[in-house]
Amino acid sequence: MVHPGLLLISLALLAFFIPLRWSKIVLLLVNFAILLYVVNLSEGLYLGFSYLGFDLFLMRVDGITKVFLIVFSLMALVGLIFAWNQKSKVEICAAMVYAGGALSTVLANDLIVFFIFWEVMALGSTLVIVSNGTNTSRDAALRYAMIHLFGGVLLMAGIAGHSNMTGSIEFSSIALTSIFSYLILIGILINAAAFPISSWLPDAYPEASFSGTVILSAFTTKTAVYSLIRAFPGAEILIFIGVIMVFYGIIYALLENDMRRILSYSIVNQVGFMLVGVGIGTEMSINGTSAHAFAHIIYKALLLMSAGSVLYMTGRSKCTELGGLYQTMPLTMICGVIGAFAISAFPLTSGFVSKSMISQGAADSSLFSLWLLLAAASAGVFLHAGIKFPWFVFFQKDSGLRPSDPPLSMQIAMVSMSFVCIFLGIFPSHLYSILPYEVQYVPYTASHVLFQLQLLLFAGFAFFVMLPWLKRTNTISLDSDWFYRAFPSVIYDQLVKIYHLIRNYIPFKPVGMLRGFTQIRQSINPLSFFGKNWSTSLMVTFVYIILLIFLIFFFIR
Repeated sequence: MVHPGLLLISLALLAFFIPLRWSKIVLLLVNFAILLYVVNLSEGLYLGFSYLGFDLFLMRVDGITKVFLIVFSLMALVGLIFAWNQKSKVEICAAMVYAGGALSTVLANDLIVFFIFWEVMALGSTLVIVSNGTNTSRDAALRYAMIHLFGGVLLMAGIAGHSNMTGSIEFSSIALTSIFSYLILIGILINAAAFPISSWLPDAYPEASFSGTVILSAFTTKTAVYSLIRAFPGAEILIFIGVIMVFYGIIYALLENDMRRILSYSIVNQVGFMLVGVGIGTEMSINGTSAHAFAHIIYKALLLMSAGSVLYMTGRSKCTELGGLYQTMPLTMICGVIGAFAISAFPLTSGFVSKSMISQGAADSSLFSLWLLLAAASAGVFLHAGIKFPWFVFFQKDSGLRPSDPPLSMQIAMVSMSFVCIFLGIFPSHLYSILPYEVQYVPYTASHVLFQLQLLLFAGFAFFVMLPWLKRTNTISLDSDWFYRAFPSVIYDQLVKIYHLIRNYIPFKPVGMLRGFTQIRQSINPLSFFGKNWSTSLMVTFVYIILLIFLIFFFIR
């Protein structure tokens, strides 16, 4: 029995020591073999051993696992094809370690193995970001690493406490009855980019290279979705978190000017749909969540491949600098539009099938208000990802840019993903066959198709009516990260005002303290300190703090 994740990680590490051209060929062949292998993998427990009194299995294959194994393997293969022109060996090898970590996380049968490969993913994804080689990518990678380090500590504390309390480390359904189960949930939700800790995703992903962002979009948030399906199905709190993420992603995507940041916020939005499905917890909604994770990885990769191709050929990513590219990049435009239609749940695309299943799960559970919110959110998705992205990038005004379509390898990757989007939309039975539960749902009814088309047409009409207000400018958008980027400055300004009002009544003059606060204020703003880079000493301090938090939680009974 071969462990596909460990195989990919091992060969990715070895590939670093051979010429780049040969490393790509080796990894391409390995990924193709892994895809064939996981498609034919039988259900069961494999590669077991004993450690510290626990029976551990590196591989658990069941209905839920197969969905994510197949799509992760497909994404690793096609993502590598898209990155064929990437000159950074660090990025290529790190991306494959990242993908191997995701495969291994999904295969884990226990929380110990799960946590180990969870951290391998964090390491690989951090290297993917930093390998872009710019100052902004290094700073973003550092912030990304610190967020995921914090999430990892919470997850580790939760696992340690849970295993100590229950005597079990099995990676299965966990009841939210103790502080440790909530720590596990929070640790997973951080990787899912759940609100209010969502800003790390649009902060980090767009700073990767044209190919790195494509790889990053596939694994971290979707392994988190898989983990929630495995550990917390039916947890109602996920419904509320998911709904917030759905509309949060829409609002900020509409405000954005950078095309990759638009699509990054769209990831938060789409993961919100998945969290809603997990929170409902029925067989229909779990099937819908699994199907939507599968479909989302494909069409989101397609959208980011389209954006990455534009970036690769023009060197520009802001909507204000683009437009009119349909004239010279027709294939990229067509593939981008197919991805935009798929994410908008347009009939005859994979997104229509998968998103409909989640909505049907809400309807079957008599959650009419939730169903209505999801329908409204679908219109919002069409506004920002279905129309805004292709309109501002490929149409609107003529930017004067005349780039051609990208190299052949990138075209092959985009066409492949476009084919999967349309094929699964027309023949959903092929998607149904790999879902964890039996599916008897028929998405293509006259009433459902008509309702969805009406919804999308209304959203399209609204977009062009509001177009004068949707035109972007070169501005910085702060979301929940405002609290650590700008909030300290706001507090300082208010304290200074209070001080000047009462200074005549203070018996001493705290000049030194004010000078210190001034220095702090100068280092905390959207473009400095937290917004740029953190010193090694600060990182060490932060590690001390989170380890202290771990010890406190570990010794709580």
